[in-house]
Amino acid sequence: MNKKKHAINIHQALVDEFGFPDWRPHLSPVGELVSTILSQNTNDSNRDAAYNSLQEQFPTWEQVRDAPEELVINAIRTAGLANQKGPAIQNALRTISEERGAIELDFLSSMSTQEASNWLEKLKGVGPKTAAIVLLFSLGMPAFPVDTHVFRVTGRLGIRPEGMTANKAHQFLARQFPPETFYPVHLNLIRLGREICKARKPLCISCPLNHMCDYYENLTK
Repeated sequence: MNKKKHAINIHQALVDEFGFPDWRPHLSPVGELVSTILSQNTNDSNRDAAYNSLQEQFPTWEQVRDAPEELVINAIRTAGLANQKGPAIQNALRTISEERGAIELDFLSSMSTQEASNWLEKLKGVGPKTAAIVLLFSLGMPAFPVDTHVFRVTGRLGIRPEGMTANKAHQFLARQFPPETFYPVHLNLIRLGREICKARKPLCISCPLNHMCDYYENLTK
């Protein structure tokens, strides 16, 4: 099977089913970085509540960076794991300040996607997924984020090798889809994973992609 052709066909099937998705308003690159750190192991509602609380209590990133750690932790408590996320956010802001002399990441747009991703991944606690989200959604760069839903669904659909690690999947999947599809296919794969292709009890019978799915084919043999 030609995986690239398969990936493009899946993208089109997702668009036919779900349309072109709209995400929440785009944030600045630093805002996207902070929001993505907050999003780990929680839902979108809790992430957004924590982000808004942080901005209300500390209107500038410099204030977040310099605030007592406990106050930042309290401000983001609704996101969960606040004791880990608060220090991670402050450490990232301090590193950006030290490296750049200001808390901004717009300079990444002048780099190649790989160079920009490497720069972000130097920040403690920032991995390929977080870096790709910042680059794709805030800077419009051709990065392909792989979260737990995208990883699971692409494995079941046969777009990526089943035994591939999540870290390796970022670059592999970026080679399967055309760059102009990264935004809609990422969001539509997440929607499919949340609503239908669930981790424990996938709703295969009602899935609009079951005729294209390795997992479903194996179930029906």
